[in-house]
Amino acid sequence: MKRIDYPAKAEWATLLQRPVLEMEQLFDTVRAVIADVRSNGDKAVMAMEEKFDKVSLSSLAVAEAEIVEAEGLVSNELKEAIALAKHNIETFHKSQIAGVDKIETTPGVNCWRKSVAIEKVGLYIPGGMAPLFSTVLMLAIPARIAGCKEIVLCTPPSKDGKVNPAILYAAKVAGVHRIFKAGGIQAIAAMAYGTESVPKVYKIFGPGNQYVMAAKQLVGMRDVAIDMPAGPSEVEVIADDTTNPVFAAADLLSQAEHGVDSQVVLVTTSALMLEQIAKEVERQLEELPRKEIAARSLANSKLVLVHDMDEAVELSNVYAPEHLIIETKDYLEVAEKVANAGSVFLGSYSPESAGDYASGTNHTLPTNGYAKSYSGVSLDSFIRKITFQELTPAGITAIGPAIEVMAANEQLDGHKNAVTVRLKELNKK
Repeated sequence: MKRIDYPAKAEWATLLQRPVLEMEQLFDTVRAVIADVRSNGDKAVMAMEEKFDKVSLSSLAVAEAEIVEAEGLVSNELKEAIALAKHNIETFHKSQIAGVDKIETTPGVNCWRKSVAIEKVGLYIPGGMAPLFSTVLMLAIPARIAGCKEIVLCTPPSKDGKVNPAILYAAKVAGVHRIFKAGGIQAIAAMAYGTESVPKVYKIFGPGNQYVMAAKQLVGMRDVAIDMPAGPSEVEVIADDTTNPVFAAADLLSQAEHGVDSQVVLVTTSALMLEQIAKEVERQLEELPRKEIAARSLANSKLVLVHDMDEAVELSNVYAPEHLIIETKDYLEVAEKVANAGSVFLGSYSPESAGDYASGTNHTLPTNGYAKSYSGVSLDSFIRKITFQELTPAGITAIGPAIEVMAANEQLDGHKNAVTVRLKELNKK
């Protein structure tokens, strides 16, 4: 990890750059795959699966028998852990259900807003070395609570044509309706446009590599909504002289092992603590099975020494991390100053891993600085808000003249007339 002591504000933008490939470099490749899937449907998806995932498929759909088989392959220990996580995720997201409140803005003018579920949603779950069955829970559970009528999941199969059992079990527990064996760009395209097997959805959720992210951005420009722009995973730890260096190092490595393009950042007010954490990172790194991946990630990562906690928070708000861990003495006071972050973890006993799996908050979060303008996935991500208004005769009489004046000044006489005819009718009575 690169150490930077007391960087000037003018250096912050350069210091905090992420190791992210420009999506535009991928767009030509991604467009070609999307066009193929859009034109040739299942045939194109299966051809891409053979090319990229090295698997020959006769059908994209996961059969019910495969889901039953998967349940038998998942250990009771993991089933119990998934049950605990499911309970907490449900509890947290159910608390986000909003009621309908009618507001009388003027006597006789009633307005309200109603939450309506997005009818068809698509979930993308990466496979590979670390199949993210936890992301199935994070996406499917709020989708079900929101009332989505069709929850579709795409995930790449292994070379034997099967989907990871934990992914299938989590999908069953969480309430996914249909599961398909498709990964990468072809999965995003299939859900965006529909094929003979995969239904077209209205919004696509889920993480993935940079090709998946590029595909989501392209289809999201005009054809389907997406959850958020995203990139490699990241964590920032804010530390002071009271931080436990073993905990902080473990937190940094927990994200570094995600992928070679992940980034971790330590920001601290203590030079001694910085040195202790750096040494502990090196010690713990040697014990990680994914040591090589984490080591390459650490090459993109930073140890930053700042003058005081106000500067630490200011720098953090510029960085806008996906995950922010505040492991300081006065962490609640520091947390009040946080403006830009995806999810915040407070105190010595709140590791980022808790949010990734079982605390109940959602781990699908904005990365690459998008926490400045995007929220993480929540119940709201799966619903639309429709506004309603009802005007009584007293209501249109009260605000009608103002509407007429405003419409006339915008030279929209049709708008004005829609009010005028009503006021004239009322004046007859």
